[in-house]
Formats: sequence, C-alpha cells, structure tokens
Amino acid sequence: MTNKLKVGLVQQAVAGNDKQLNWQRSAEQVEALAKQGAQLVLLQELHSTLYFCQEENTDYFDLAEPIPGPATDFFGDLAKRLDIVLVTSLFEKRGSGLYHNTAVVFDRQEGMVGKYRKMHIPDDPGFYEKFYFTPGDLGFTPIQTSVGKLGVLVCWDQWYPEAARLMAMAGADILFYPTAIGWDMTDTPEERTRQHGAWETIQRGHAVANSLPVVVANRTGFEASPTEGDPGIQFWGQSFIAGPQGEFLAKASADQEENLLVELDMARTEKIKRIWPYFRDRRIDDYGDLVRRWRD
Repeated sequence: MTNKLKVGLVQQAVAGNDKQLNWQRSAEQVEALAKQGAQLVLLQELHSTLYFCQEENTDYFDLAEPIPGPATDFFGDLAKRLDIVLVTSLFEKRGSGLYHNTAVVFDRQEGMVGKYRKMHIPDDPGFYEKFYFTPGDLGFTPIQTSVGKLGVLVCWDQWYPEAARLMAMAGADILFYPTAIGWDMTDTPEERTRQHGAWETIQRGHAVANSLPVVVANRTGFEASPTEGDPGIQFWGQSFIAGPQGEFLAKASADQEENLLVELDMARTEKIKRIWPYFRDRRIDDYGDLVRRWRD
C-alpha cells in the first residue's frame, strides 16, 4: 500500500439508456481525473443506464449483461489505457433468470481483478430492487489491487455497519460506495434534510468506527418515473470523500455533474488506528447475538 494515493470519483446525471453514450461520458471524466494524477477512480452505481428500479418491468432485464461482457471490455480497456485502478458498476446477468447489482474492479494492465455483488437489496417505493437483483454471494471480501485492498460495497450496503466492519476486518484499506440515492419528490424539505443528513452521518461513522477513508460516488439529476402519477426521483448528488476520522476531504454539490480528487495520506490511517484502537478493545467474546435476526 502506497503512503500517498490520489483517489477520484465521478458524479453524473444519466439522461437515457444509451449505454455507449453513457460509457463515453463517464470515460471522458475518468480521463480528466487521470490527467490530474488520479491513480484510482470510482464511478456511481448502475452508471450505464437510467435507474430502472423505479418500477417492476421484466423488459428491463434486457439491460443486464454478462461478466465478462461489453461493459467490462470497455472499462477494462479504459483502465489499461490510463494505467489506473477503476471501480465500476453494472447490472449483471449471471445466468438465465439470475441477476445481480455488481461492482467490478480493474487494475491497470491486469484487467478485471475482482467483483462484488451487492449484498443488501432494498424494496421500497421507487427502489424496487428485489424484483431485479439476487443478493450477493461473494461475501464481504476486499479486492486486492496494485494500490491496496479495496472494500467495495454498493448503495444500500452503506447503511449497515456490519458490512463496513467485515471489510475492515478483512484488511480493507479504503471503503467505496457506488450509490444511486435521492429524494421522493413528495417529501417535505425538512424530511429531505433529515434523510440526507442520516446518509452522510452513517457513512462518516463507518470511517470513524473502522479508521478508514470512505469514498462515496452518488448520481445527480432528476429521473422521471415511467409510472403515471409517480413523482420520480431527484438524486441528491453530494458525493464525498472522508478521512479516517470521518472528516470531509472533498464534497460535491447536490445538482451538478462534477469530479472530486483527493490525495489520501494512508500513513495517517495507520497512525489513527494506533491512537484509537477499536479493534483491540472489541468484545468479540460477547457479540454472538449479532448473527441473530433479533434478541427476543
């Protein structure tokens, strides 16, 4: 693991389901970050298409693709050309009738070096992901790259401290959350503030509790619902990079497409772990009930 690591992310709006166009738009921003010295870049969740989970529609399964496939070919070539580590997201067709929400990691000239299948799958109005995605079966295992071990998780996973902890316990150097989250347009301004504040706080808490940097790439822009009468989703952007004490190192706006780039001091992460020895003081002898659904 290098002591200094330049990490970037891309926050974008998505206007349609033209994958080639969306890939090219993302590639342009990844290249811009690489020219600024980024060694590792994160893209947002399901960046190839619109967020199709606003309704349950079997036609949308046509948007999925295998791994390897066209998307992994495109982004693998991009990572090689720019000589960077690249974290992407796609709708994976694993087999007939079996689909996942999957993050894929490419490492410079090595090509695809690992993937993570989203473990926690939501099912809420406007976010009908259980209709499309089978829960992941690869566990919480960091992906080894030339710049360190990446703890890659996806969106709804970001609300679960267990996921972050297990990645950290397996040696993750940084936590990554490609994300697609926004407001229900019928929510009050006060409720929107509370929701966004909770989202930010929980992820900064993962940084604090595990003494690790956290990198979060969320989409921005409004995407109308295909269901008549449904208000659609205003994705709230505000992607950010936080340090190992939860401190903001960079933060994007709510409604603009933009890139973030930060140089992480990984030696400082090690110092923080020595000062705040959470892993030393964990009472693992008394945590057995955590693997139960509830304590009756």
